[in-house]
Amino acid sequence: MIRDNIKAAQIAAMKAGEKSRLATIRLMLAKIQERDIELRTGTAPADDDVLVTDVLQKMVKQRRESITMYNDGGRPELAAIESAEVVVIEEFLPTQLSEAEATAAIKAIVDEIGATSVKDMGRVMATVKERHGTVLDMSKASGWVKAALS
Repeated sequence: MIRDNIKAAQIAAMKAGEKSRLATIRLMLAKIQERDIELRTGTAPADDDVLVTDVLQKMVKQRRESITMYNDGGRPELAAIESAEVVVIEEFLPTQLSEAEATAAIKAIVDEIGATSVKDMGRVMATVKERHGTVLDMSKASGWVKAALS
């Protein structure tokens, strides 16, 4: 499980004295625990990897937005810190599908559920997220779904 890998990385970072890596890992664990509290589970749910992946993807997205803002604001040193955090977070994310693989998977789902127009986009997106949510950037997926339905 991804959560276990993150906890093991935390211990390794502590032993190695990697302070910046440790800080990022602790932040990741805090965000995951925050999500657990929101869901009132208190413990890891059965589909834990989906939950953890969702949290980590949001963290990466936030950092990429911050990098853009820092670069636009003339603060490259802060952008570098955010970039380093993105590298650490992405270590724990599952390998993402390529654009070709993603569009093929979306096309298969569209054919399977019989979607014919943009009106069916909600059903298609729900199925895509259910099946490929951990290995697919859903912000890019919406564009691919629209293209498949056009």
